[in-house]
Amino acid sequence: MRLAPLCLAIALLGAEAPKGTEIHLRLKTKAASNTSRAGDAVEAVLTRPVAGAGGVVIPSGVIARGKVKEAKPAPRPEDRALLALEFTELTAPGAKAAPLAATLKQVENAREGVDKEGRILGIQASETMTAQMDRGIDRLSQRLGRLGDILGAAKSAVVSKVDAEIVCEPGTDLILEATQPVRWDGPLTVGPVPGEIPNLTDLERLAVRQPFQTTAASPPKPSDLTNLMFVGTEEELAQAFQSAGWNTAAELSAKSKLETFRAIAENRGYKEAPMSTLLLEGEKAAFDFQKQHNTFAARHHLRIWRRPDTFLGKPVWVCGATHDTGIEFSAENKTFIHKIDTMIDRERSKVVNDLIFGGRVQGLALIGRPAVPRETKNATGDEVKTDGRVAVLLLR
Repeated sequence: MRLAPLCLAIALLGAEAPKGTEIHLRLKTKAASNTSRAGDAVEAVLTRPVAGAGGVVIPSGVIARGKVKEAKPAPRPEDRALLALEFTELTAPGAKAAPLAATLKQVENAREGVDKEGRILGIQASETMTAQMDRGIDRLSQRLGRLGDILGAAKSAVVSKVDAEIVCEPGTDLILEATQPVRWDGPLTVGPVPGEIPNLTDLERLAVRQPFQTTAASPPKPSDLTNLMFVGTEEELAQAFQSAGWNTAAELSAKSKLETFRAIAENRGYKEAPMSTLLLEGEKAAFDFQKQHNTFAARHHLRIWRRPDTFLGKPVWVCGATHDTGIEFSAENKTFIHKIDTMIDRERSKVVNDLIFGGRVQGLALIGRPAVPRETKNATGDEVKTDGRVAVLLLR
């Protein structure tokens, strides 16, 4: 069975990335609809290599520079804030700046949308759950007077008003789409690049014998597939995700459930939001990590289980990573459940590139697993599709 390195394509000097290429950036400067002004400088960094025909055209770690093109606040509940960012050049230490023509395509895990011109469009505070609750309480106040006032006070003690401004803090992940071919003549290595993992034959045998499907704790149904494996100490694992900007999840409790409700009602993020319990061979995950922006509805998230094996003298961990893309209320489960991106290999790549960018990956391989189903469903009925391979990361 063949092992292949992941994201270790040959670097091509002076090659071009074609029009339509996705460029993944992470903001280094803050931009906001209510504090930024047109012309303000913005800076971001490429978090994953840009590939062209035959290899890597632009390495991760290259800096993208630009400006705020437009910023408009939302002073009233019925208004939509607006924020437009324009990146116009790529640069690296000792390199000549290269022109960049690209349009913002997506702000990862954002409650806001992006229009055809690449402008970020804010939410309307008047259409949020909090506003709907206020309107219902107002109607009760008109009919029942004092009772409505009491309900309004109780609601205000639990749920805050929605902040509808667009705020992109440093660390916000953006996806651009090139509107013209992008040529980079600068260095082909800027950020960290992992090597191959030694003893690949032994690693392959180890990877293919690991369990590959989890089970929901309640009700017990087959659920997420594992798609990553880590070789490293517990400390190395925790540091890798911390360096990559991921957060640990809170335990399921009355407190975390209340905070989840508040995040949904206020249409905001909850970076430590709890996760449902999935079991692997009857065991709970040792680690839960997630990465959000400004909405509970969308997040990158994963669970990691310790295995009894070791490799190169280090502990072995397996992981199931999926991307939550939306939320809905489940009458069957009597709670809100997330909907996931069907193509879980995209989330595998997200995790790999984030950890490489964080500088904590020493070696990398991609291993085929013939027994893994290419199509299945998780415990809540979402379709899951994969090529069946597992990405193995040797941590430092």
